[in-house]
Amino acid sequence: MALLVHLKTVTDLRGKGDRIAKVAFRGLSFYTRVLENCEDEAPFDETFRWPIASSIDVNEMLEIQVFNYSKVFSNRLIGTFRMVLQKVVEEGQLEVMDTLIDDNNSVIQTSVSIEIRYQAMDGTVGAWNDEEFLESPNAQAEDVLLPSHRQSPSKASAAERALRRAGKGVFSAMKLGKVRKDDHRKQDEPAVLEAEDLDRKAMRLGGGLDPDTISLASVTAVTTNVSNKRSKPDIKMEPSAGRPMDYQVSITVIEARQLVGLNMDPVVCVEVGEEKKYTSMKESTNCPYYNEYFVFDFHVPPDVMFDKIIKLSVIHSKNLLRSGTLVGSFKMDVGTVYSQPEHQFYHKWAILSDPEDITAGLKGYLKVDVAVVGKGDNIKTPHKANETDEDDIEGNLLLPDGVPPERQWARFYIKIYRAEGLPRMNTSIMANVKKALIGENKDLVDPYVQVVFAGQKGKTSVQKSSYEPLWNEQVVFTEMFPPLCKRIKVQIRDSDKVNDVAIGTHFIDLRKVSNEGDKGFLPTFGPAWVNMYGSTRNYTLMDEHQDLNEGLGEGVSFRARLLIGLSVEILDTSNPEITSSTEVQLEQSTPVADNCTGKMEEFFLFGSFLEATMIDRKNGDKPINFEVTIGNYGNEIDGMSKPVIKKKKEGGAGNEEASELLQNSSDEEGNEEEEFVSISTTPPMKPLITDRNYFHLPYFDKKPCIYIKSWWQDQRRRLYNANIMDKIADKLEEGLNDVHEMMKTEKPHPERRLRGVLEELSSGCLRFVTLANKDQNHSSRTRLDRERLKSCMRELETMGQQAKTLRSQVKKTTIREKLKQSQNFLQKLRFLADEPQHSIPDIFLWMMSNNKRIAYARIPSKDILYSIVDEEMGKDCGKVKTVFLKLPGKKGFGPAGWTVQAKMEIYLWLGLNKQRKEFLSGLPCGFEERKLPKGQGILFFPPISLLYNKKQVFQLRVHMYQARSLFAADSSGLSDPFARVFFITQSQCTEVLNETLCPTWDQLLVFDNVELYGEVHEMRDDPPIIVIEIYDQDTVGKADFMGRTFAKPVVKMSDEEYCPPRFPPQLEYYQIYRGNSTAGDLLAAFELLQLPYDDEEIRRALLAVTDPCVPQIKIGPAGKSDLPPIDGPTDLDRGPILPVPLGIRPVLSKYRVEILFWGLRDLKRVNLAQVDRPRVDIECAGKGVQSSLIQNYKKNPNFSTLVKWFEVDLPENELLHPPLNIRVVDCRAFGRYTLVGSHAVNSLRKFIYRPPDKKAQHWSTAAKLLNAYATLANGGPSSRPAGEIVVNVEPEVPIKKMETMVKLEANSDAVVKVEPSEEEKEKKKKKKKGAEEIEDDEPDESMLDWWSKYFASIETMKEHLRQQEAAAAEAEEKEEMDLTEGSKGQGKAKEKIKMPKEDKKKKQQQQQQPQQPEVPEKKNKLKIDEMKVYPKELETEFDNFEDWLHTFNLLRGKIGDDDDNAADEERIVGRFKGSMCVYKVPLPDDITKEAGYDPNFGMFQGIPSNDPINVLVRVYVVRATDLHPADINGKADPYVVIKLGKTDIKDKENYISKQLNPVFGKSFDIEATFPMESMLTVAIYDWDLVGSDDLIGETKIDLENRYYSKHRATCGVSGTYSIHGYNIWRDPQKPTQILSKLCKEGKLDGPHYGPGGRVKVVNRVFTGPTELEDENGQKKQTEEHLALTVLHHWEEIPRVGCKLVPEHVETRPLLNPDKPGIEQGRLELWVDMFPMDMPAPGPAIDIAPRKPKKYELRVIVWNTDEVILEDDDYFTGEKSSDIFVRGWLKGQQEDKQDTDVHYHSLTGEGNFNWRYIFPFDYLAAEEKIVISKKESMFSWDETEYKIPARLTLQVWDADHFSADDFLGAIELDLNRFPRGAKTAKQCSMELGTGEAEVPMISIFKQKRVKGWWPFLARDENDEIEITGKVEAELHLLTAEEAEKSPAGLARNEPDPLEKPNRPDTSFIWFLNPLKSIRYFIWHTYRWLLLKILLLVLLLLMVGLFFYSMPGYLVKKLLGA
Repeated sequence: MALLVHLKTVTDLRGKGDRIAKVAFRGLSFYTRVLENCEDEAPFDETFRWPIASSIDVNEMLEIQVFNYSKVFSNRLIGTFRMVLQKVVEEGQLEVMDTLIDDNNSVIQTSVSIEIRYQAMDGTVGAWNDEEFLESPNAQAEDVLLPSHRQSPSKASAAERALRRAGKGVFSAMKLGKVRKDDHRKQDEPAVLEAEDLDRKAMRLGGGLDPDTISLASVTAVTTNVSNKRSKPDIKMEPSAGRPMDYQVSITVIEARQLVGLNMDPVVCVEVGEEKKYTSMKESTNCPYYNEYFVFDFHVPPDVMFDKIIKLSVIHSKNLLRSGTLVGSFKMDVGTVYSQPEHQFYHKWAILSDPEDITAGLKGYLKVDVAVVGKGDNIKTPHKANETDEDDIEGNLLLPDGVPPERQWARFYIKIYRAEGLPRMNTSIMANVKKALIGENKDLVDPYVQVVFAGQKGKTSVQKSSYEPLWNEQVVFTEMFPPLCKRIKVQIRDSDKVNDVAIGTHFIDLRKVSNEGDKGFLPTFGPAWVNMYGSTRNYTLMDEHQDLNEGLGEGVSFRARLLIGLSVEILDTSNPEITSSTEVQLEQSTPVADNCTGKMEEFFLFGSFLEATMIDRKNGDKPINFEVTIGNYGNEIDGMSKPVIKKKKEGGAGNEEASELLQNSSDEEGNEEEEFVSISTTPPMKPLITDRNYFHLPYFDKKPCIYIKSWWQDQRRRLYNANIMDKIADKLEEGLNDVHEMMKTEKPHPERRLRGVLEELSSGCLRFVTLANKDQNHSSRTRLDRERLKSCMRELETMGQQAKTLRSQVKKTTIREKLKQSQNFLQKLRFLADEPQHSIPDIFLWMMSNNKRIAYARIPSKDILYSIVDEEMGKDCGKVKTVFLKLPGKKGFGPAGWTVQAKMEIYLWLGLNKQRKEFLSGLPCGFEERKLPKGQGILFFPPISLLYNKKQVFQLRVHMYQARSLFAADSSGLSDPFARVFFITQSQCTEVLNETLCPTWDQLLVFDNVELYGEVHEMRDDPPIIVIEIYDQDTVGKADFMGRTFAKPVVKMSDEEYCPPRFPPQLEYYQIYRGNSTAGDLLAAFELLQLPYDDEEIRRALLAVTDPCVPQIKIGPAGKSDLPPIDGPTDLDRGPILPVPLGIRPVLSKYRVEILFWGLRDLKRVNLAQVDRPRVDIECAGKGVQSSLIQNYKKNPNFSTLVKWFEVDLPENELLHPPLNIRVVDCRAFGRYTLVGSHAVNSLRKFIYRPPDKKAQHWSTAAKLLNAYATLANGGPSSRPAGEIVVNVEPEVPIKKMETMVKLEANSDAVVKVEPSEEEKEKKKKKKKGAEEIEDDEPDESMLDWWSKYFASIETMKEHLRQQEAAAAEAEEKEEMDLTEGSKGQGKAKEKIKMPKEDKKKKQQQQQQPQQPEVPEKKNKLKIDEMKVYPKELETEFDNFEDWLHTFNLLRGKIGDDDDNAADEERIVGRFKGSMCVYKVPLPDDITKEAGYDPNFGMFQGIPSNDPINVLVRVYVVRATDLHPADINGKADPYVVIKLGKTDIKDKENYISKQLNPVFGKSFDIEATFPMESMLTVAIYDWDLVGSDDLIGETKIDLENRYYSKHRATCGVSGTYSIHGYNIWRDPQKPTQILSKLCKEGKLDGPHYGPGGRVKVVNRVFTGPTELEDENGQKKQTEEHLALTVLHHWEEIPRVGCKLVPEHVETRPLLNPDKPGIEQGRLELWVDMFPMDMPAPGPAIDIAPRKPKKYELRVIVWNTDEVILEDDDYFTGEKSSDIFVRGWLKGQQEDKQDTDVHYHSLTGEGNFNWRYIFPFDYLAAEEKIVISKKESMFSWDETEYKIPARLTLQVWDADHFSADDFLGAIELDLNRFPRGAKTAKQCSMELGTGEAEVPMISIFKQKRVKGWWPFLARDENDEIEITGKVEAELHLLTAEEAEKSPAGLARNEPDPLEKPNRPDTSFIWFLNPLKSIRYFIWHTYRWLLLKILLLVLLLLMVGLFFYSMPGYLVKKLLGA
């Protein structure tokens, strides 16, 4: 369906001028080209086409506006024509001639003549929801004239169709050089709707619109409007997948907690892929502490790497003999880690679970760091948060964001139904033998399917001998959900005893088949077919492309398709029926119906080969043909295992239906339809020679075609949705590239373009929602189809909204960050567009020579799929696509893959057979079809070839100006480049320029008689592409390939004039690619000019009038047809080479280039000879200068003459500046020269000097601000000389950690209360916790050392980093909010931002903590002075210290082929130090007139001399972290090696045994002479007992740049000035001396010290303290503090100010040349330098590591109570326990101590009075105990371990014969443990679990603690229960105190404890039976005994009664 409008002419125009017209319908407007100098008639003669998705309503309008076009001002509207389309809808075609109306709706005489056609289509495609599409935020920029007419959407939608015609700009998306702006060009600027015009237009229309709301549509939207018939070629050639890379996985196992089990000895096993490593074993603990580091190195392709599983398992009691039992494990894949920020998890807790028993809960936690580093990733070690935060296990789980902490178990059912189209996998010899013997004919493959997921494998049964196996089985995995493994690998394999190989592999990406949102869905898939691709199908025993079948790299052929499904069921683990194992199971599954995957449809694929050029000469001698296959259809050689008929039967119904439809569509077709047989190969042809590298096939006017019928399930909807999203994404990507490009080339208003892009995005998204919503009720849609559609629609809807919001936020200032956010949209779209359920397989195009497959291209079927709706159509469907064929598999890696095997221009169309009538619609017009004889005369019967009978003749002019940053192809590090240009079948070369990477060819290549076939107008808008290849000329052998780029020419038809704006074309940069990496830029312009006709053609034209079969040719009006002249060769030296003509080459002006020559460094040998007399040659644009000769490089490598200059003509446009080349040559004897190395400065921009603007000196404004600030700070204005700025810096110094500070300024009476700072508050918070803690002893001055300062500084650094993160997170949240809430809260948000960070901090703190009333401090707290700890190198902070001296690396040697930048390091052969300055001459006078201007130095004034200088270098090495293990045990024995010049210090004897985080704490002094010795290397080596020591890693520091830098990096400026103590001033120069020196060097006025603590420099006044305290506490006056204040604020001094390097520690990465690019650890150090001619510095600061302090902990176990009773008594069955208590501090092996046994406790009470004594060494700063012990009997020396100070007490039940039973334990962290309860009753379980609300205390502060603590253990159900209580006393003494008051172990002397008063049942039956009976029987049964006694007495009484009764009665009766 489409509406076509043919705009013929506009007549009766007034005046003379340039005219342009705009035609708009449904909000989509097209512009015509500009007609120049029209008088009364404008013959536009252009056709516009609107593809439409819903029928045209009778009331819709068409609007045409005619403008007077102006290049400078906005276009002036002449008049408008509007018409209702009712008549058109009724009649289908209409010609109109009518007058225009002007702005006031009155008729004017100008009239327009148009023809309109409407192609309707029966059956609508679903209504196009107009409302939705037209709500565009930018209606204002359009006309607001006719209120009745629906507001047309923005310019953005003008781009809606512009993408179709890839006009020019589209190329930018493919990196095809710069955007070609519209065809209408001014000299430099693109014309038509350039931003300024838009501005004016908007102002006029919108009544003064804000320019911030204007958006600029796609740059291509204002080009021409012929539907584009070509699609973009892809420029990157090499397949990146499947190529191995270096990876390193580093895992630190820190500790485990809450392990389930009693008294265990845990070991952690770390497994990555197949490799396993183990930690050491910790005995008898449930919370072992390891802190062990493991590194795994891999060299595999990324896909393989990211699928490897990391498995952490905790194993109980593993030893040499037994493998131990698994406690719990955790697994995730490497990809999950890699996708984390920084590619790492840091200090996170992994939840352990037992895969054998899924009903059980969690089995404990393991704390680890996991990091994955690829090449070139650098890992930032995050700041270690203080330990307390990390005890929050739940908050720091080892899970990616968004994964819930409670993961459940789930079953993953992978259902395997059946497969089709398998290839043959056995040799046919065997089969033939079998056939002969047994007479059976079998399928030669025995397939089964293997599924791999989360490290487990499952497989189906083997189906013997079947090409179409049927399984109907399901493989069941049980795994935690959501799983931390991204992909399920499904692989069809061929079962074979000898070689069991993969047939094809498919990966299911779980992220694409599930959605974790709240409206999300569990992973689900299918049942759907997946296509598998791999190696070619012909069977060989050793398949060279077997990797492709394993899923590595891009498959080169269809292998099979497999019908699979996936479903997930979350298990309810409480259900008793569940089998608790996680073994993989194989079950039968219910078969699915045949039609469940869709109705079989007949598809038709048509292709036509328009061009086959650039065929590699290796394939040039034999005839060549091309084969196209889709699935197995079309594959003649090795495709079908079975004929296709079976498929036809399956799809029988579909067929009949199809043929019916076709019969309906044309009566003549009759039944021939059934007969047409597919033709999938072109006829073989012998190639012709293009040039010495390439051949071409002679497809001139006859273009061969192929067509294939195939049957597939109809799942086009999936592809359609993917296409819509892909197109939105393509358009977005192209737009973002445009914006990048505009920013890079500094074009005006990139923000408008970005607005346009976002607008297009939002309308595109809304359009998707309307289109995708159509056929919901398709029978064969799977659950995934439905869910994906829902989620895509949701996502796109929100994305549309967000894009709208984002658009309104785009301002000039925010453009960069908004661009980043838009980039996120792009990633999301690409992710959503990737359809996981395949339908039609991809199309393969193979070039065959001699029936052998040579090279291929793979074209996704969705890209060429046809649809009636334009958006759904594949982007290459019915278009001419340029395809480069590549070699299959590994052959395509590296240089082999970079040469083009063939360049094809191919037209492809794929659609349902019943839609076939459209298949030729996109071909270039002007052909006749040639059909097979039986197809003659049948409509829509596909042709076997096309005959083009129209050809145009052109001349192509290629203006090759220059190239830069080319690839170094020769061993000299340079190349001899020439360019080869290919167009159609011709090629030409530029001249070869020797020895350069930046050739300026300045050459015009003319291609004459270029013949193009097809219609004229199509040529103009869519010329073929030009391929430019750059080669390096070698004297022998063939030229080396250096890179390739593409371009499109600007076309001039013979009836157009050669004049602006389109001609002459502008030079533009085109990016050159080599494989996948960029390899420079080419600056060139291309024009294609149609040749005027010759007589023959004129004769034919005359004939054509009478004879209709001769094609017509319009004769161009004479005069315009001549081509512009070509100037002859101008430069006689160059021979017949044509230069680039004047209008095209850049405009030049005169520049002067000054070069500062400083020196050369580190020159390597050239051809084994040392460099002795080097010289530097500088060349730029053909001019240059040579440095003076260095007479003896060894003695002094600096130049004697410092500054030289030369003048040169450079382009005005800075972007076109040629590179500047630096070359170093060595002058040998006899006038020979050798090239040492070279460097090309690609951009002179940073060296261009622009004279400052007199008017605005920016600091004067700053001064005003500061003035205001000063008056505020000083409390009211004060009288000051005018122009002074007071910088009041005092509060800053002491504010840091003082509680309160009262400051009285001399001239103010305000008391300033200073907020207590962060740390203070932290301290206070801590204090609130423990009331006793207030009496803390703060460290006094004498206890402080350098380390206190260091640790304090590190805390500050972490605090800063944390705040930055918080701020970043907050900003991000804000962004999110802004996007979601739209611009509601914008005003507020802005205010929020303005609040400076400090206030924010204060605010937060006030919220966090109710302000306590200030308590006057008892003691004045000590403030620790701090320094700056940089988490990176100092160089990154100070811009490499290149403030005036730059370092240029000299390169020599070829660039390696394996990877682009890998070998850069090895190519460096030295460094040139110097600088340059480029400026236009003449300079303004005032510079040269300045005082002290030395003309010899030009722009380089005030430069120090470069004579040799002696310097004392003092290197302080603090510590190293995370070193790469060098020994087998996973540790290293590091020591420091320092090299500088000839000095080489090895600190080998002080190696630190078995440490990966060694603290060195040493300083080294070296005397050096700059410039000879200026590169300092600090290396860490690993000490080995035998063999040589290995390098772990090293770091290099260029001391010279630091020494000469203005940032003064010789000795860092301390924060405060003190003359004694730990913070003593290190620099031999005092602050006052430094300051006066700086003022003198900068020619500044000052410093003037004034009364009251002031100092004035220039016009700034600083204030500060003036008193200094010496060691005795005496105070004296000093100016040092004042001077120091100025130094801290030196960057604020005008003109010369810059930040001075503070006192610091820098962190440098250690690198190892063997493992380039991967960090081997980090080193913290700093370097001081002192010139030897100055006073000597004091002794080095002592930074020796703190020695641990010796302590003794005495623990007295007094009593236990309520201990559970374990034993049953033999005799009485009574419960009792034989209790003893065991305790240890460092580890069970080292120092466990047991009390004696309290036998037979019947109540759980035990009395011990037993003392343990634990001596230990403790590092207070790190809160760790230090132990040294040998690791094993074989260890050479002791290893130092640091473990947390934790005391463990356990209660046991002693058994005589069996092992003792463990009853319970408590672990107390000596730094923070709960205070014990006063009595046993008050002692509850919470004390042990840390939930109790009791104060936490530290034994190091309290010294002595006594109380009751609970013993805890887990019962059968894993619940923690209390198993007893212990009364203990802890007493901590230092070693000295312990010596003074000794105490004995147990109850021994000295200071013995009394014996416990135990009830005496340590019974001995025979010694005292009664006693024991008393104890045993009476104790237990006394009530029973008493009851029995009473009973007995009672019975006795009764008995006696009965006994005596008769006698008594008788007596009574007888009365005796």
